[in-house]
Amino acid sequence: MGVVSWRWGDPHVRRSLRHPRETPILIGCVLVTLFTVAGAVSRALSGDPNEPLLLLSLPALVYFVRGQLYARQRVNGVRITEHQFPEAYRMVVEASERLGMRQVPDAYVVLGNGVLNAFASGHGFRRYVAINSDLFEVGGRLSDPDALRFVIGHEVGHIAAGHTSFWRQFAVSVANVIPGVGSTLGRAQEYTADNHAYEYCPEGVQGMRILAAGKYLYRDVDFDDIADRARTDTGFFVTLVNLLSSHPINTFRFAALADRTRPGRVL
Repeated sequence: MGVVSWRWGDPHVRRSLRHPRETPILIGCVLVTLFTVAGAVSRALSGDPNEPLLLLSLPALVYFVRGQLYARQRVNGVRITEHQFPEAYRMVVEASERLGMRQVPDAYVVLGNGVLNAFASGHGFRRYVAINSDLFEVGGRLSDPDALRFVIGHEVGHIAAGHTSFWRQFAVSVANVIPGVGSTLGRAQEYTADNHAYEYCPEGVQGMRILAAGKYLYRDVDFDDIADRARTDTGFFVTLVNLLSSHPINTFRFAALADRTRPGRVL
């Protein structure tokens, strides 16, 4: 895949689906990294041989981590193709087209060992999504394809929104290690990815109940009850739990999906 062939999602789609707080928070996180790296350069030029060198190695570290993660999916995961899990492959293609992407990302099923998770990342000019096998089962053996569509739409949405680029991840790398700073950007990005998923497959939103009760019990969960508790289950410790989490807490997240007239609560 060359530089010329790759395009992010359609700019108009990105703007309409991006959480309104994401860009301001991103700018703040980038400034944290820039000031930190600038300070490291200044100390390095003044003769300090220790901490500055560690900070200045951040681009190489981010590149190495991304490359290793991508290699792990390739050698241990199952590639989703036209011939292997073809229904899921069609979902990836459809989500990419719906979100205005010219290039379809790679997709893998990876061993979940009971963990319900999926993620999107990249290395070089490649982008990919990985879905844990336990979560993938929801769309297969448990016969809820719309839930799987929503998951795939969410992860493809991260790519379409530019969340997986090397420069973006490097630019927020320092902020990510500061409690409550990088995680706040993470929550805004999750709302943005949810917006992309809703744009692609709104009927799959009920599948998000799996986050609350797991793959066997989620069908018995009242989605609206969890969403409504965003107004009543509040307080200092709820705020603290949300602040330190990379993803919005379930009550806030469900409320944002239930009421599409308001953006999700980041804080």
